[in-house]
Amino acid sequence: MEFNEAKTKFVQTWGALGSQWGINKTMAQIHALLMVSHEPVSMEDIMEELQISRGNASMNLRALMDWGIVYKEYKAGERREFFTAEKDLDELAVKISRERSKREIKPALKILKEVSSIPSGSDAAQQHFVDQTTKLYDFVLKADNILDKVTEFNDNWLGRMIIKLMK
Repeated sequence: MEFNEAKTKFVQTWGALGSQWGINKTMAQIHALLMVSHEPVSMEDIMEELQISRGNASMNLRALMDWGIVYKEYKAGERREFFTAEKDLDELAVKISRERSKREIKPALKILKEVSSIPSGSDAAQQHFVDQTTKLYDFVLKADNILDKVTEFNDNWLGRMIIKLMK
């Protein structure tokens, strides 16, 4: 397999996986392209490589920048904007975890807290509902707290040193 074929296969596969992770295919493909590019890539090159419109490229680049995993770069003498992805995989995992928690887990916790707080009453079905949603809330809260601790651990110098030693 040659380089361009391998790169295309990676970008396409990462895009397909992205939709399973809750982001759109194009967003994941742009991220994959930037992640494996050895230098910043212009929006025009992204559009050409992925065969997407300017609007689609712009919207997804903005979303990736909002997640904190893609950065805009400027080159002296160039009018075009260039983009690069976070290359540190530990940092990438932390940023994605935080963003997913903010966008998915925290809203789910809010709803679980709300629905598990209804009066349980004497009805067996209602009591079962409250018990199950309370257990689910407690479980998701614990998982989110662990995720928070792991990302905080990676933020401090001692945590980073321990992680590096474990590799």
